[in-house]
Amino acid sequence: MNKKKTENQLEVNNIEVVYNDIVQVLRGVSLSVQEGSIVALLGTNGAGKTTTLRAISGLLKPENGFIREGYIKFKGHDITNLLGTHVVKHGAVMVPEGRRVFKHLTVDENIRVGSITRRDGAQQIRDDHRLMYTHFPRLANITHRMAGYCSGGEQQMIAIARALMSSPEMLMLDEPSLGLAPLLVKEIFENIQLINKELNTTILVVEQNAKIALGISDYAYIMESGRIVLEGPSKELQENPDVKEFYMGITHGGGRKSFKEVKSYKRRKRWM
Repeated sequence: MNKKKTENQLEVNNIEVVYNDIVQVLRGVSLSVQEGSIVALLGTNGAGKTTTLRAISGLLKPENGFIREGYIKFKGHDITNLLGTHVVKHGAVMVPEGRRVFKHLTVDENIRVGSITRRDGAQQIRDDHRLMYTHFPRLANITHRMAGYCSGGEQQMIAIARALMSSPEMLMLDEPSLGLAPLLVKEIFENIQLINKELNTTILVVEQNAKIALGISDYAYIMESGRIVLEGPSKELQENPDVKEFYMGITHGGGRKSFKEVKSYKRRKRWM
C-alpha cells in the first residue's frame, strides 16, 4: 500500500456562491483535502454540500451560479469558476447525485465513455477498463445489459467506474448511498475504500449517512446553512456527543432520538 502524502491537493478558501446574482448559498466555506486521503462532507438537506462540490467541479454555471468571493485551488492551480471540462483535465472528477448513467447504452459502453478525455495511450485505457470489473465484479456479469435496466446499486457502480475511467487524481462523490439498500451501501463504501488504497485516488465524499462516512474517512467537515460549523479527524468526530446526537441519532444513553425530540436541535447545538 502506498503511503498517503500530506500535501493539500485541494484548497477551498473562504468561498461565497451566489445563484442568479441574488441567492447566496455558500457563506465563507473553507476546506482542504490532503492528497491520498478520504474526506467526508456531512450535513442535512439544504446545507450546501452539493453546491460545494459543484463549485469545485466547475458545474455551477449550468445552474446560473458562480463563486463571488474566495478561491479554489487544485494541485496549486486556480480553478475558481473554471468550466467542468477544464476541471476534469486537471484531474478532479465528480460523480453527481442520482446515478446519472446513459440509460440507452450498455454497462460496458457507459464505462468506456469515461475514457474519452484521456491521452495516455490505448493500452493503459484497456488495462484500466479491465480493472473496473475487478473493483466492481457485479458489473462483469451484466456488461451487455442496458444501463437503464440495472438496479440502483448497479447504476451507482457504473457511474463510479465511468468516472474512474478518466483516471482522476481526486474523485468527488455526491450522496453515493442515496436510495440504496443497506447491503449495497456497505458494498459501495467498501469499494470507495479500495479505490482510495489501491488506486491511490483522493476521495471527497458528500453524505447524509454520517455513521458510514465517518467510518471510512480520515477527516470530515460538517456543514449547516452554507457554512462549515465543525471539522476534525473522523475518529474524533465519531466520539463527539453533538455529532452522535444530531447526525447519528444516538443519545447519551445509547438509544436513538425520535424526530419530535430532535426537531429543535438548532437551539441546542453547541456550535450554533
